[in-house]
Order: sequence, then C-alpha cells, then structure tokens
Amino acid sequence: MPGQTTATGTMHVFPHREALITGLADWLLERSLAKADTAPFRLALSGGSTPQHLYTLMASAPYVARFPWHNMQFFIGDDRFVPHDHADSNFGMMQRLLFSKAPIPADNIFPMPDHGLAEDAAGAYEQTLKNLYGATDFSPERPFFDVQLLGIGTDGHTASLFPGQPVLDNRSAWVASCVPPVAPHTRLTLTYPAIHSSQHVVFLVEGAAKRDILARIRAQDPACPASAVTAQGELIWFTDQAAAPSGQE
Repeated sequence: MPGQTTATGTMHVFPHREALITGLADWLLERSLAKADTAPFRLALSGGSTPQHLYTLMASAPYVARFPWHNMQFFIGDDRFVPHDHADSNFGMMQRLLFSKAPIPADNIFPMPDHGLAEDAAGAYEQTLKNLYGATDFSPERPFFDVQLLGIGTDGHTASLFPGQPVLDNRSAWVASCVPPVAPHTRLTLTYPAIHSSQHVVFLVEGAAKRDILARIRAQDPACPASAVTAQGELIWFTDQAAAPSGQE
C-alpha cells in the first residue's frame, strides 16, 4: 500500500465544470468496476453544491446503467443534525439526486442518524462503521473507505472540520458532533482518523472563489483544517481551471 499522503496530493485540472464532473465520474466508475466482483466498494459522500452535479450525473444515462450499484456501499462524510427531509440535510440531497434515482439496494446506504442527542447519534454512526469494519481500531493495512469525497470551504474547512473547533483535536473517535460558529445547525462529521482510513481521498473543488484557499491548503497552512487531512493510500485533487493555484492550471 502506498505510504501516508498529505493534502498536497496529486492534482487533476479540467477546463470547466462539465469536464471536471465527467472526469471524476469516469474515475469513480473505473475504480468501482475494478472491485465489482470482490469486497464492497465503500464511498463516503460529501455535501456542497459541486458534488450535486456529480450525483446527478451518476444517476443519469449512461452512468446509471454502468455503476455496479449492488456492490457499492454509501456513507455520509458529514451532515447537519436535522431530519433527513430537511432542506439542509446532506443525506436528503443525496437521496433526491442519487439514492432514489439509481438501483442501489437500501441496505447499501448508511445515513447518519437524524434524531436524539447529537453525541449519541455520532456514537451510533461510529458503531455502525465499526460493525462493518469488524474491529474497533483502524488497521494501517486495511482502509475502511475505498473513496472519501471531500470539498473545501473558503475558510479552509472540510467535511465539518471547521477552524478552531475541538473536533480538530479528536484523534480517538471515528465520528463526532460539532457546532461550527458560522453555521446554524449542530453537525455530525467523520474525524481525521476516519477520513485517513481511505484508499483514495478525493477533494472536489470548483471556481475562482476557492483558488486562494486551495493554494493555502496545498502549502500546508496550519490555519486550514483541510491541510491536516491525510490518506492511508492516495490523496487526489479534482479541480477546474478557475480553482487551480497559479502554475498548476
């Protein structure tokens, strides 16, 4: 297995959004098909506006007929702690755009809990992951996720790992609750260790508004939580030309 990689990673730059989304869909299709007859292909999905275009494409022809949906398991990288039918729910968005459109077995979809206490919900999701993984600790030889899809905010956050939050120091839990100061909802998020347990960590970034923060993250600015993301296998950036830092277009 490749050694640990940091948020510098390999960069793939596309001329515009359509090419970017198609390029990532093709990349995911190739890797999911390569594992179609072996263990489940585990994919942790991201919220945000750019991934919505990816999910819509995956659920449309010709992709919807080509992905090995029966062998794919879907997880949520982070979500707002609101009912799944709430307008701000990442899972609700994924349900509308992808899960309800593609022939994915219901048992292959693992939403984060949306009721009770946030701390209990985080613990319940963590237990779900541990049951599937078959261990209470991650092994350096066996990543949980095949692909962890992430985005970045203009403040350098990724998933729900926001600057200055206690969750950034949590290296024991797999899932945690947090209350970002700039957000209206409590959130549940995978932690750094859970993100790290991935064969491929993929950042999807679009638009000129992300250009400066992307450059800071790739320069390992410690003020940006995304700078601390590592992968057990490979870390890759999929960006459009507008977001790519100078010299990497």
